[in-house]
Amino acid sequence: MKKNYKSTKSFFSVLIFFFILLAGSVSLNAQVELVPVGNPIYDFLKRMQLERIIPEYNSGNIPISRAEVADFLKIIKSQSSSLAAIDKNLLSDYYVEFGYDINKSLSNSSSFIGKDRTNNIFDDKKQKYLFAFSDSTVSFFFDGRGFMTHRSSIGDSLGSNTIMLGGLGFRMRGTFFNSLGFYMNPTGGKRFLGNMKDVNFARITDPYFFASNHLRDEGKTFDFFEGYLRYQTNTRWFAFTFGREAINQGFGYTDKMFFGSNTVPFDYVRLDLSYKIMKYSFLYGSLKGDSVGRDINYKNIATQRLDVQFSNKFRMGFWEALIIPDYAFSLSYMNPLSFIFSADLNSSDDQAFKNNTLFGVDFEVVPIKNLAVQGTLLVDDVNFATLTKKDTSGNDNKFAYQIGLLWNNAFTLSGMSFALEYMKIDPFTYAHRTNKSNYTNWMMPLGPSLPPNGDEISAKIIYNFTNRLRLDMLYQHQRSGEGLEFDSLGNLIANYGGYINQGAGEYLHYNEFLGGKRINRDILTLNLRFEPIRQYFFEIKYQYKYQNLLYLNRKVKDHIFFLTFNLDF
Repeated sequence: MKKNYKSTKSFFSVLIFFFILLAGSVSLNAQVELVPVGNPIYDFLKRMQLERIIPEYNSGNIPISRAEVADFLKIIKSQSSSLAAIDKNLLSDYYVEFGYDINKSLSNSSSFIGKDRTNNIFDDKKQKYLFAFSDSTVSFFFDGRGFMTHRSSIGDSLGSNTIMLGGLGFRMRGTFFNSLGFYMNPTGGKRFLGNMKDVNFARITDPYFFASNHLRDEGKTFDFFEGYLRYQTNTRWFAFTFGREAINQGFGYTDKMFFGSNTVPFDYVRLDLSYKIMKYSFLYGSLKGDSVGRDINYKNIATQRLDVQFSNKFRMGFWEALIIPDYAFSLSYMNPLSFIFSADLNSSDDQAFKNNTLFGVDFEVVPIKNLAVQGTLLVDDVNFATLTKKDTSGNDNKFAYQIGLLWNNAFTLSGMSFALEYMKIDPFTYAHRTNKSNYTNWMMPLGPSLPPNGDEISAKIIYNFTNRLRLDMLYQHQRSGEGLEFDSLGNLIANYGGYINQGAGEYLHYNEFLGGKRINRDILTLNLRFEPIRQYFFEIKYQYKYQNLLYLNRKVKDHIFFLTFNLDF
């Protein structure tokens, strides 16, 4: 808790500094804060892109600002006569949630503190805040948050577990002088039911709990937070973000190959530039590092992405990233007008050996209304001289790719989207020979959840029964090869490249795809989200995981259940 206090104090110090620096009289007309990647508004905007109402929306690089979301909602509103009834109702709800961002008025909101306070905690017509304020120079919103979750499992690998966890937090956000946004979202809580075995179950099934040192060490309490300062020009051609927030990058519809949702937010500084058909992002961040389970002092990431929208039907993204261990900070990798790959080659030989460079390209095509197709290629290492070799020299080349489609109003059902994708990841991709530069944060993949040396066919359905009742269903069929072998002295003699956190030994033998200990998995995940009253949420999650351990001729089955209540105002 002491460490978090220092972080909070530093945050407020920087906030006050920028407040003084930008003091002046400027009219307020845009909200600079970002909309968190988990907000379902992004699924709605994606479907409206496929409806060709907002063809300029780009799902390959989120989050985006509340002002941008508000502009998209205004466009959708202007063409709402063509929408199905479910989408009109969803739009109506989002018009309340983002009411201030759209109209610069608090008329669609209620506050429990202040001169216009209300005591109606069950108001279903307005967006509720503990405190909301705006004038010509500042907007400020303060929310209280709380949740209670009951989680259990039965099965062969997880065993029988039952745990109850609860948390409280607050969210503070706003914009100063039309250009400086701030956001802070700390959460803390405790275990009410269960033992350390149940705690381990909760940690391995939820990234946020996995990344809590308190929960890992003591098993009783947990805490996590996001927070940042963000400056953006009025015309939005330039933005600079400093802080901690989750990001997603890549066009994947069931999982993303560049930055997915399989880990927790990390600290970074980020530069965004936008001009007409081009958008560019550069990021330098700090990750939680380890080497085969042992903490390392420094692990950083530098990454950049360029998106180009060639037409309303076709866009491409160009991406590269570098994982840098053992350096607290290096200007060599902070030049946004350079190739990160080239910067790495021109570093010291020792450092270049330690670093892990990745680059990729993806595209999205919307050939007809309500249908999108995407393709992604990621290159971890490439040596054209050994590209076709079938011996250990061919191990220089490590690739991953993904192809998929997204169908809006699927099966003629309004409010439904259906995604189908195939992904393949070569052995040792995302991992690194030093075990310090794996493409991970808190030992969890920054990219897709599928391990290296595997492939996956996945299908996902999102169906809005009503504007307050939503079902997410994901099916994944995975094949993978894994395993480590040691001699009698404990020396590694074989690694089949199936572990993202173990990259040593990649040249001990030729890396054959699906070599090693073969495992097939079938995973079905159902998530039902119900909002009976605005900002009161119930979520029911069920996951069935079937593993066929072919190398042991053994089958393993697990069932996981989550029941969660969230209060957010």
